[in-house]
Amino acid sequence: MSSNGALVVCQSGFEGLLSREMEALGLPVAGSGPGWALMGGPGEGAKALRRAAFPHAVLEEPAAVSGERVNELAQGVMDLFAASLRGERVEAPWPCLFAGGQDVTGLGRRVSSVEAAFHELLKRKMGRIAKLACADRPRVGPARGLFVWFTDFGSAQVARTAFMNGPCRMADDDAAPSRSYLKVEEAYGILGAEPRAGESVCDLGAAPGGWSYSAAKRGARVVAVDNGPMKGGALGNPLIDHRRDDAFGFSPGREAVYDWLFSDMLEDPHKVLQSIVRPWLAGGWCRRFVINLKFGRVDPISLLAELRSPDSPFAKHASGVRITHLYHDREEFTVTGTAAR
Repeated sequence: MSSNGALVVCQSGFEGLLSREMEALGLPVAGSGPGWALMGGPGEGAKALRRAAFPHAVLEEPAAVSGERVNELAQGVMDLFAASLRGERVEAPWPCLFAGGQDVTGLGRRVSSVEAAFHELLKRKMGRIAKLACADRPRVGPARGLFVWFTDFGSAQVARTAFMNGPCRMADDDAAPSRSYLKVEEAYGILGAEPRAGESVCDLGAAPGGWSYSAAKRGARVVAVDNGPMKGGALGNPLIDHRRDDAFGFSPGREAVYDWLFSDMLEDPHKVLQSIVRPWLAGGWCRRFVINLKFGRVDPISLLAELRSPDSPFAKHASGVRITHLYHDREEFTVTGTAAR
């Protein structure tokens, strides 16, 4: 059940930028559509996409299934799955995921219908394995199971292995002051860490306080720097010290080191890099960071090249850096990592 290449999934509407990033990595693009791009050529190239910014998931060496009717598509997926299981023992829960482009009207209903028909076939033919199927999406890293992505009503790409880059939808909080709260909640999963009780956080450009609230609800102490007002759960929060000041002029002092640096501002990314990222990382003023950089007014692929260059402050002064276009991001990258000390 294998073919060359990979099916790469991204946030719908950003498939053009996904394709450009793939081409910049030297990976051929064989086709694209709402929320996906198909990589042609040797499947080994899919490994380069595991650290790329725009992929949310990479279905490795998929096989194509096509058909006009729901049962025909379900049977095609079943045949491929059954053939791939020869010689393989399934003893633990395994991910079984069906999806497709959310912006295509009616495609979601088609995907759900094929998924239901597939599970009926699976129960009849492989009852024990069917009981172990799990609809929970793995968060980060390699996974083996069944991954089905519909490129249109009559075509799907089917893979047994996938790499999850980390972006996923997060649950909202009624007390969160803004939608940006979801971005930092999502970023913790990419970094593999989150603020803990008693840790210190500096949130630059904090208002209305979504990121500050996220840290404070975990018991961290936050210095929130912004001339604007705080709202919602960040307003009057005893763990949030709101300082009405210019985020670009704020520094922690010669001896202070924060456990976390947050920054999510509607500013030119080069200004943020020069005036915040460079001095904070070079000065060792933080241990971990979550930084959003807006690319609405710059070329995002050129910005990626700058962020990954040897002269970037992230390359010089940090480790474990991930540049990601999150599920909850729009025209922005979220950069996470650990400051070198």
